[in-house]
Amino acid sequence: MSETHRPGWDKPLDPALYTLDEEEKAFMKAATGIQDDEELKTHVLAVQTKAFASWFSNRLRMARLPAYNAFIALGKQREGAILLDMGCCFGTEIRKAALDGWPVTGIVAVDLSKDLWDLGHELYRTSPETFPVPFLQGDILDPANLTVAPFPTSPTPLPPDGFSLGEVTSLNQLHGRVSAIFVGAFFHLFTFDGQERVARLLAGLLSPLPGSMIFGSHGGLEAKDIWSPAEGTRMHCHSPESWRELWEGIFAEAGAQVKVDAILRPRSGGITIHGTYPENAVIRPYLVWSVTRV
Repeated sequence: MSETHRPGWDKPLDPALYTLDEEEKAFMKAATGIQDDEELKTHVLAVQTKAFASWFSNRLRMARLPAYNAFIALGKQREGAILLDMGCCFGTEIRKAALDGWPVTGIVAVDLSKDLWDLGHELYRTSPETFPVPFLQGDILDPANLTVAPFPTSPTPLPPDGFSLGEVTSLNQLHGRVSAIFVGAFFHLFTFDGQERVARLLAGLLSPLPGSMIFGSHGGLEAKDIWSPAEGTRMHCHSPESWRELWEGIFAEAGAQVKVDAILRPRSGGITIHGTYPENAVIRPYLVWSVTRV
């Protein structure tokens, strides 16, 4: 799926970096049922050790985005609303959304591998029965999973015999049906051309109803450029302005209007990002954004 590689990420696990702020701690306690701080830390680090060879993040991103309240309201108010989490990892974000009121029956989790999703059940002490969110394994760039589709002008009708998210085997089955798509720490894995391709793929999944949204956060810069904090590491970073132009242009081609909000937020870890890039000289913040049908 990824078109870039960042060898600077190849660092050993450091348990000393375990930190949860009060919101994250409250969420983890609610999600796992573990109330003791030390027991929670031991549990999280045990699962983290298993997962670290691939990737580990249980940080809350979605709930801290400006569009989050509108997103939760959408899930509560729209009948049959569907949420798609692209690159779901452990399912942290959708578990938080479910706790805040988005119907569990209207969520689909998507990732390239099922390994981290399974570890998510271990981390949060759930099972497919107690957290019945369907998981769809697939590569967003695989046409068998998702192709670019024309933007629908009216909601895609349901099949006469009903529609169950648990029966979905390809994202192509969701064209024009999805109310909200969350894309966290995902776009910056691709080149600029790759990011435009992914944006077009996701745009075709979105319902044409007003309020339908694609939102998320990933690496960005003040001006569109390639961030190179270390030898062999390249991240294609949009600015708020270039990101807005990309999405407005994609939807304008089909005569559709969207409201695009995009800002930069500082990231934790300082300029070296917790020592990952000791020679880095350019601060790389997060691009926080939402694209909403009007």
